[in-house]
Amino acid sequence: MERKNLTRRGFLGTVAAGLCSAGMAPLAQAKGSKSKTRPNVVLMMADDLGYECLSCNGGLSYKTPVLDHLAEMNVRFEHCYSQPVCTPSRVKIMTGQYNFRNYISFECLRAGETTFGHIMQDAGYETCIAGKWQLSGSDDYPGTLPEDAGFDEYCLWQIHAADKGSRYWNPTLIQNGKKMEGLEGRYGPDVLYEYVSGFMEKNRHKPFFVYYPMVLPHGPHMPTPDSKEGDSKSKRHAKYFPDMVSYLDKNVGRVIAKIDELGLRENTLIIFIADNGTDKKIVSKIGDRLITGGKGTTPDAGTHVPMIVSWKGTAASGKVINELIDFSDFLPTIADVGDAKIPKGMMVDGKSFLPLIKGQTDQTKEWVFCHYNKAKHKAAANKGKDTENKSNKPEYTRFVRDKRYKLYSNGNFFDVPNDPEEKNPIQSAPEKRRRLQEILDTID
Repeated sequence: MERKNLTRRGFLGTVAAGLCSAGMAPLAQAKGSKSKTRPNVVLMMADDLGYECLSCNGGLSYKTPVLDHLAEMNVRFEHCYSQPVCTPSRVKIMTGQYNFRNYISFECLRAGETTFGHIMQDAGYETCIAGKWQLSGSDDYPGTLPEDAGFDEYCLWQIHAADKGSRYWNPTLIQNGKKMEGLEGRYGPDVLYEYVSGFMEKNRHKPFFVYYPMVLPHGPHMPTPDSKEGDSKSKRHAKYFPDMVSYLDKNVGRVIAKIDELGLRENTLIIFIADNGTDKKIVSKIGDRLITGGKGTTPDAGTHVPMIVSWKGTAASGKVINELIDFSDFLPTIADVGDAKIPKGMMVDGKSFLPLIKGQTDQTKEWVFCHYNKAKHKAAANKGKDTENKSNKPEYTRFVRDKRYKLYSNGNFFDVPNDPEEKNPIQSAPEKRRRLQEILDTID
């Protein structure tokens, strides 16, 4: 989908100039209170943090007091499902589309895709992204730069492969097209939080959309500023994962505290999620179970992620929602919150869960779907269509599931609560299997 060449700011400036020449008020003034009262949206996404990592979900291995309190006082979702790894999840959440429609390569958001940044930008929101990008593609697979993805401002790690550097100590970060200087001795997550904080401060009198794809707690697992004295900043070991989870939790608290300081809590929808399951090096305890991180795999350990929503005065307090959510649902929800228009003809696979947040309905979806392409690359000429390898076996995995049962396109059928590692396909529940097969057959 080709995006317009004129930027939103350029368009508004042109319109404002025309209005002034005609003796009318500029557009920004004409918006009046409407532009100030529309809800802000802050979407925070952890990197490699499975459902089992939060205490509020029953996890016993890490300390997450901020997120636990946020869940206790707001809304916690039990059934949010991501893609198994980062790029597929990021493409899906930003475009509202299943991966077979537009995922062409790892570390690539296909050029020309319409994102939730564009949609909110076109609705008059100030837009910002801070954290991890890793979507600019390569010579063979052209990707997208953040300024072309609907974001007015950004501070990001790894826009290009050459910018990779460190995301933690002495970070390599790009701010609005320029490499940041003077970051020796700084901790990347602190710099990224400060950028988000400054953006909200600057735009506190305007509606804003912040997408904060955090770099924590992805490997390399290293000491944080709060790790015990004597830990070298250069050390790398899975033993630092708990410290990194705690620091992520702390930074979520800092964002919320800033929103409170600005007096915007009642006018800001806050969403916390994660992009996929935990790193395979990490073993965590939830209840009486030990869970080995499942990043890159399709069972729950790779795709079941935490989700907490806060909207003071609008969302319920202390509610647990058991309905199904997948990453295609975030774009239509964010558009719904901002009263933003989805472009005519744009395919959106997700469904807004705003009615769930507001307590207006008890159900949004009967099922969720995942298409995970295991191949690192697919030819851009295929435009997201499925390909097969030389052995004539599909390079992708597909499944459709409800809260209990899960059916793969290869016929494997699982009772997930009773077999979370998916070791024993079942033959029972034929009616449920038939219904899921009907759904799987219609997705195209």
